[in-house]
Amino acid sequence: MNEGLVQLRRRGRVRLRSLIGAACAVALVTTGTMAILASPAHAQTVTSNSEGNHNGFFYSFWKDSGNVSMTMGNGGQYSTQWSNVNNFVAGKGWNPGTRRTVSYSGTYNPNGNSYLTLYGWTRNPLVEYYIVDSWGSWRPPGASSMGTVNSDGGTYDIYRTQRVNQPSIDGTATFYQYWSVRTSKRVGGTITTGNHFDAWASRGMNLGNHYYQIMATEGYQSSGSSNITVNSGGSNPPPTTPPPGSGGCSVSVSRAEDWSDRFNVNFSVSGSNNWVVSIRTNGSQSLQNSWNASISGTSGTLTARPNGNGNNFGITLYKNGNNTTPTASCSTG
Repeated sequence: MNEGLVQLRRRGRVRLRSLIGAACAVALVTTGTMAILASPAHAQTVTSNSEGNHNGFFYSFWKDSGNVSMTMGNGGQYSTQWSNVNNFVAGKGWNPGTRRTVSYSGTYNPNGNSYLTLYGWTRNPLVEYYIVDSWGSWRPPGASSMGTVNSDGGTYDIYRTQRVNQPSIDGTATFYQYWSVRTSKRVGGTITTGNHFDAWASRGMNLGNHYYQIMATEGYQSSGSSNITVNSGGSNPPPTTPPPGSGGCSVSVSRAEDWSDRFNVNFSVSGSNNWVVSIRTNGSQSLQNSWNASISGTSGTLTARPNGNGNNFGITLYKNGNNTTPTASCSTG
């Protein structure tokens, strides 16, 4: 290293120490004490497509065109500003997503078409999902409601839409979108994701293997700003068996024989002889065979009812690329 550069750096350090000492002296004279404050996390501004980690949270930023920026601060805080944008989605959260309770707060000021939403993707099947708490000039997604789910002090309409040859996390693809859209807007609160996942599954809208899950701001042919802080959410427990209000009926699920392309699952019902079991398959799994029960449906959510052969029954599922054991819940018929 150049000797002159070494001396210059030494003098710089000496001067820095002198400045720090002087500042400490002033603080002691004026207050008698000196508070040592932690430095804030380094802010980061993103303007081009990227994803990664920042200050303990995962982030994703995507746009197709227009003026958009996302500035990330401490913890789960981020802010966005956009104008003359065609489409963008940006936010902070986790990778991978899961059944978790998410809390968030902040401000949201859209001018035109925009959503404030818990947003994520799964693979096998490829699904883009939205739990929308607020929106701009247009309430998404402009389809016929498939029913409602009550969660976290509000009512959400459920929708399923399909995108054909559109951008996805795996390039241009055709995929479903699952939606829960709150009937009245709010900015801030708690989102219990498991309530929505279960409501979707009960309508045959099954998720796959989770990729990321973020509290996102999305804008479409609009402008606006947001300043959101998302808090770390713990995982929700799996669905209860039986679910609340099922009248005492319960079902146990056990994995049985397994082959390269299919596997067996056994179910045992207790608490009632007049039962209805909802079986939630995963991905593109499909029914190949069943015994000791009447089964309706071939994929998504299957429904089993007694056929006079007792309370123990089973099914064979084709894997079709997904080897995950299904879950089940029981209610009285």
